[in-house]
Amino acid sequence: MTQDFYSALGVERGADDVALKSAFRKAAMKYHPDRNPDDPEAEKKFKEVNEAYEVLSDPQKRAAYDRFGHDAFKNGGMNGAAGGGAGFGGAGAFSDVFEDIFNEFMGGGRARGPGRGADLKYSLEISLGEAFAGKKATIQMPGTVPCETCDGTGAKPGSGPVTCPTCRGAGRVRFQQGFFTMERTCPDCGGEGRIIKDPCEDCGGTGRVIRERTLAVDIPAGIESGTRIRLAGEGEAGPRGGPEGDLYIFVQVADHEIFERDGQDLYCAAPIPMTIAALGGEFEAPTIDGGRVKIKVPEGAQTGRRFRVKGKGMSRLQQKGRGDMFVEIQVETPTGLTAEQKDLLKQFCEAGGDDACPESKGFFAKAKTFWDGLGEG
Repeated sequence: MTQDFYSALGVERGADDVALKSAFRKAAMKYHPDRNPDDPEAEKKFKEVNEAYEVLSDPQKRAAYDRFGHDAFKNGGMNGAAGGGAGFGGAGAFSDVFEDIFNEFMGGGRARGPGRGADLKYSLEISLGEAFAGKKATIQMPGTVPCETCDGTGAKPGSGPVTCPTCRGAGRVRFQQGFFTMERTCPDCGGEGRIIKDPCEDCGGTGRVIRERTLAVDIPAGIESGTRIRLAGEGEAGPRGGPEGDLYIFVQVADHEIFERDGQDLYCAAPIPMTIAALGGEFEAPTIDGGRVKIKVPEGAQTGRRFRVKGKGMSRLQQKGRGDMFVEIQVETPTGLTAEQKDLLKQFCEAGGDDACPESKGFFAKAKTFWDGLGEG
């Protein structure tokens, strides 16, 4: 006698129809004969889960089973539904699940025809300036294309594919597995329903050959690193006239020597002379479009001061307008001073120049207090 039906499916007694169907599908796929050839134990399990689901998926049979157990189906009770496969195709939900399983094993309910070509990937590096302005890129890449000799059919010119004699064009063949009639993909035509008797000499019957292709790719303005561009139908050609795959262009934006990007904004660090930082002034900063912009520096500007230039950042992808540019100044300490320059700086210090640096003066005052406190301890 079969084990408890609920245990066979791995569900609780209160499981609803959705849980039952899910559990049955999982178990049936696990123990299916196609996945476990020559395994008597798997075949036994497969029969048990089928028997359990056939009963539990029918409300009347399930009610009888919940009340009387396996005794409900003895001596022809409930038409002997659990007695060994009678009524196998009767329950609609049962046949629906099996249709799902058959489709997964065989790729559908009919001959699928020539398969689709494989998708291709291509990495394309562009500059930040190209990402800002957009560009039309040209790439060279090898791939398969339909054979011109046979027009992609795979058959020698003057001939053509013929109906597979094994499956008679169905793409599937049936076989007996225990008391089940099973189906699987036809081994001769691979599920296409057709075979090539006289293959094309140039492509060997595949309907495709390897060629290097030149493709144009439109790179939109504002694109970012990691963006994927899909070119439909530019992948590998399908075998024997099957549809082409797709080509995916993965874009990488190279680092820039001046600008760093954050989304649609640009950042640049600009070293400026100490005199401009102290006295105030202005300098010109470059923009990504090749232009220039004047940055006005106020008196006493410190390193890290950031200036925002609106509308001078990156283009916005598929939108109008641009991001902003941020220029951060770095005050540069002069080096290689002449004797005269050193003398002038000494005069500056003697004239109370240190008083013009409140932050450093405040820091050393705090340091002195700290050291004095240590001495008192």
